[in-house]
Amino acid sequence: MTDTPTAIAYDIEQAVLERYEAGAHQPEALLCCPTDGYDSRYLENLPPEIIEKDYGCGDPTRYVEVGETVVDLGSGAGKNCYILAQRVGEKGRVIGVDFNDEMLTLSRKYLNEFGEKLGYRNLSFVKGKIQDLSLKLDAIEAWLRRNPITTLEGVTAFEATCDRLRTENPLIPSDSVDVVISNCVLNLVRPQDKQQLFQEIFRVLKRGGRAVISDIVCDEDPTPAILNDPKLWSGCIAGAFREHVFLEMFEQAGFHGIEILARQEEPWQVIDGIEFRSLTVRAYKGKQGPCLERNQAVIYKGPWKSVQDDDGHTLYRGQRMAVCDKTFHLYTNPNSSYYLDIIPIQPYADIPLESAQTFDCSRDTIRHPRETKGADYHDTVTDNSSSCCSPDPGCC
Repeated sequence: MTDTPTAIAYDIEQAVLERYEAGAHQPEALLCCPTDGYDSRYLENLPPEIIEKDYGCGDPTRYVEVGETVVDLGSGAGKNCYILAQRVGEKGRVIGVDFNDEMLTLSRKYLNEFGEKLGYRNLSFVKGKIQDLSLKLDAIEAWLRRNPITTLEGVTAFEATCDRLRTENPLIPSDSVDVVISNCVLNLVRPQDKQQLFQEIFRVLKRGGRAVISDIVCDEDPTPAILNDPKLWSGCIAGAFREHVFLEMFEQAGFHGIEILARQEEPWQVIDGIEFRSLTVRAYKGKQGPCLERNQAVIYKGPWKSVQDDDGHTLYRGQRMAVCDKTFHLYTNPNSSYYLDIIPIQPYADIPLESAQTFDCSRDTIRHPRETKGADYHDTVTDNSSSCCSPDPGCC
C-alpha cells in the first residue's frame, strides 16, 4: 500500500477473483510464498486437496487457543480453518470468510467428512467481503435474483436492503470474536477499501480480542509499473503494504500492543529493487474507555531506558509510573504483550471503581510510594524470619 494513491487501470477485485478461481481448480505454486512450520498433528487430518490449494505466507494459527471463536479473513481452500477447528476444540468456533464461490465450494467440500473424523462440528464457511463483514453476500444475491436492478429506484432499493441486512442480520456481529486471523489476503483488497478493512477487523473483535495477521509487506512503495500489473496484484505483490504502514493501519483503527511476531529474513521476491517479504503481526482491542484513578503504578523492567505505548504513555525503567485502572489491567493481563516487561504495584487500600476519580492520562507522572501505601502508613516490620534475611549463605 502506497502513501500516495496511484490510478490503477484495471478491476482489482476481478483480477483477484479470476486468479483464485483458477487456483481452486489447479494448484498454483507461485500464487504466494510457501509456508512451512505448521503443526503436523493438525495437517494429518486434512484432505490433501486442501493442503495443495492453500495460498498463504505465514502461520497465524499457532497463536490461537482452546475454546476461542475465530474468524479467518479470505479463508480460501480452508487450510487454516481446518487446522483451527482442531486447535480450538469442541467448545470453540471457526468461521471462514471468502467471496470466491469456487474457493467456498472447495472449502465446504470436506466439512461433513472432517466433522465425523473430529467427532464434533465447529467450522463453517460464509460468503462475504473481508472489508464489509456485516453484509451477507448470499442474502443480497438472493434479493437481486428476486429484484433485478433496471432503474435508479432499483439501485436505491438495493442500497437500502444492504444497509438493513448489515444492521438486522450481520454476517459477523460486532464484539463477537476472540481472534481474527488472515493469511496473505489483506494485500488483495483495493487501496480505497483498506482503511475500512481494518475498522471491520476491530469492530467484530470482543474487548480484549486480538488480530493475528500474516501478510506480504515491502520495504519501498511499489512502482506504477508494478501497481498496473494485474498479475502482480493478484499475486500478492502490487497491493503489499509498506512495512511500517502495515503496523500503522492497526494503530489508526484503534488497536494497541501491536507487535511483529515473525518476519521473513530473506525477501520472497525482489522486483525493480523492491523487496517483498512475509510479516506476521498481532494487535489487541480494548484500550478504549474511561481513565480512573485507583492509585496503581507499574514499573518497567527494562532493558530500554524508556518506552512509549500506543496512547503516548512513557514508562521510565525502574520508576513507579502512575497509570489509570484501564491501563494497569492492559499492562498486567497475562495474555497481553506487555505482561513480561511490567511489575505491577497495587495500592494497599482498594479504591472501588464506583468511587474512583478521573485520572489524567495526558501526562506522565511518577507515583510516590505514599500514594500506593497511603499517607497514614507508618508500620515497622523487623521480622528476622524472612527468607531474604536467612542465615543461609546461599539466600542472597
